[in-house]
Amino acid sequence: MSDPNPAMSDPFERESIVKETHAYAKPEMVVKNFAKTYPTPPMDSYQHFIQNMGRFFGCWGVFCCCCQNPYETVDQGEVGLVQTFGALSRTVEPGTSYVNTWSEQLTRVNIKINTKELPSQSCFTRDNLSVAITSVVYYNIVDPQKAIFSISNIHSAIQERTQNTMRDVIGNRTLQDVVEKREEIAEAIEEVISKTAAEWGVNIESILIKDLTLPASVQSSFAKAAEAKRIGEAKIINAKAEVESARQMRKASDILSSPAALQIRYLDALQNMSKNAGSKVIFVPSIDALEKIVHSQGANQGSGVRASTIEEAPAPPAPSTEQALIHNLQMQEAFR
Repeated sequence: MSDPNPAMSDPFERESIVKETHAYAKPEMVVKNFAKTYPTPPMDSYQHFIQNMGRFFGCWGVFCCCCQNPYETVDQGEVGLVQTFGALSRTVEPGTSYVNTWSEQLTRVNIKINTKELPSQSCFTRDNLSVAITSVVYYNIVDPQKAIFSISNIHSAIQERTQNTMRDVIGNRTLQDVVEKREEIAEAIEEVISKTAAEWGVNIESILIKDLTLPASVQSSFAKAAEAKRIGEAKIINAKAEVESARQMRKASDILSSPAALQIRYLDALQNMSKNAGSKVIFVPSIDALEKIVHSQGANQGSGVRASTIEEAPAPPAPSTEQALIHNLQMQEAFR
């Protein structure tokens, strides 16, 4: 008789199929294995009798509705702690597990991340100001045995510990730090709580400060301080802009007062005047030519006097470039 699935008959093929199955497994489904068996104290004859009776009726409970079913289900994200006559005997993984209905008891422990929103609480800062803080704690149980048997109510303990630590941390800081450094305060609280929570078998994922409520008087003071700060920053920006504007104007003045810039402006003025219809353009001699003319006129006026008795009058100052440009414009207006 031939094998209906010849590929499965080959051990190498089966190994490759198993490897492919693990390769396609989702990484988030791989969780920590909590299954463990603990040593239990020796049982006496009565305990053995109770345990055997539980096994007997448990076998009938699988088929008969009158007896209790001995199989318990543990959901995904939970761990089951089985106690035999009150003592921890083993830890079971998610799925169906056999539990002796007469001698054993199953306790389910949630190991998923829990979200605990702490109610608003009033805290006093170092400068004796009151602030109401609402926070959120994210944590999960990493050691079910410690979380169940070392403390009565782990969730209430985490809440109380977080609130007390928050009051201590806020009391060592000013109100300004509380308002501006929320993340830093949350990290300080998390660092303190994590040490205690680890002894309880709990891992603190993170702590967030959700809301801050300040008194009305403090809110008005903060608003005035913020407004004053904005006004001061605006004044500084305006002052810097004025200084930069003055610096640019000084630079432009230095550039425009140079002889080359004046000559360019002079040529631009001539070019603009020549564009008008019917305009007359008169070219004035250059500054050097005007200086020569002035000196020659002064020399002709003193030619009949003896050189020893005549004191030469100082030559008139040479007209500047701007004066020559103004004179040129006046002459053009006169000829129009």
